[in-house]
Amino acid sequence: MSKLIIPEGYKMPLSNNQLQRAIELIHTEFQHSLTIRLNLHRVSAPLFVDGNTGLNDDLNGVERPVSFDIPDVGTDGQVVHSLAKWKRLALKRYEFPAGSGLYTDMNAIRRDEVVDNLHSIYVDQWDWEKHIEESDRNVEYLKDTVRDIVGALCDTATALRNAFPALTFKPERKVFFITTQELEDMYPDLTPNERETEICRQHHTVFLMQIGKPLKGSGKPHDGRAPDYDDWDLNGDILMWNPVLQSRFEVSSMGIRVNAESLDRQLTAAGCDHRRKFPFHQMLLNNQLPQSIGGGIGQSRVCMLLIGTCHIGEVQASLWDKETMEACEKAGITLL
Repeated sequence: MSKLIIPEGYKMPLSNNQLQRAIELIHTEFQHSLTIRLNLHRVSAPLFVDGNTGLNDDLNGVERPVSFDIPDVGTDGQVVHSLAKWKRLALKRYEFPAGSGLYTDMNAIRRDEVVDNLHSIYVDQWDWEKHIEESDRNVEYLKDTVRDIVGALCDTATALRNAFPALTFKPERKVFFITTQELEDMYPDLTPNERETEICRQHHTVFLMQIGKPLKGSGKPHDGRAPDYDDWDLNGDILMWNPVLQSRFEVSSMGIRVNAESLDRQLTAAGCDHRRKFPFHQMLLNNQLPQSIGGGIGQSRVCMLLIGTCHIGEVQASLWDKETMEACEKAGITLL
């Protein structure tokens, strides 16, 4: 309840019926635009993986996966946190050539998430992964991919405004690129979240790069990032200014993935050398997986931003604490 924000005078701009149609339009338009721009094809993806393979993502390294035993299989299953590692393995299994890739609907449960306006224990994302050449592992390729994703979001917003004239949000198409170190140098006295809000207030669409590396001022990373999927020198978050909440708003976490060299370096830096024994990590260290770029784009997050809702529970069905539900009901906010 303490983390709930209800903007003064807030009212959801669409009826409940219109809202569901708007969500459907966003899914249709954005998926089409993204797949055309990045040359992606849809695949089916798992809800859970074998906990002994190292395929599940550790996110910030402290979240507990939802686990359950499977007697007939003789192992424990883990509900995925995301599909960053699985997708890269799928590129190899499904024989995607360089320059093409996959996307899927990823559904997850993050039991340790602190729920608020933007966070739910239920996660829904467009997870995508693209096979790239070794020569594509550079900042310019990363930036071009970010521009394509932002372009898909802007095109979707245009289609949404045309279908629902009551909606007015128009995302900034021009992306401002900045590293976490540059941002710390700019705002040394602010917290990481406060820095993100200030830079988004100025530039509205921001790609914040190099997440996971310790910063010079604080000696700590701007934010946690697992050492075994993104290359910390070639990753970032797409952030947009949210006019309803008057704050920064993360749309996507993405990056060029680790190669053998960067994985070796990052596992040691993160104190995770024990992961080297996992089959997935062995394949990476032995250069048996394709080079790739990928990320997750929050489905409910995109719907929130483009429609203009103040709470993620207005666009997805999840569980909320009693105080949040009572406060939202009092404010006329419908949680699905």
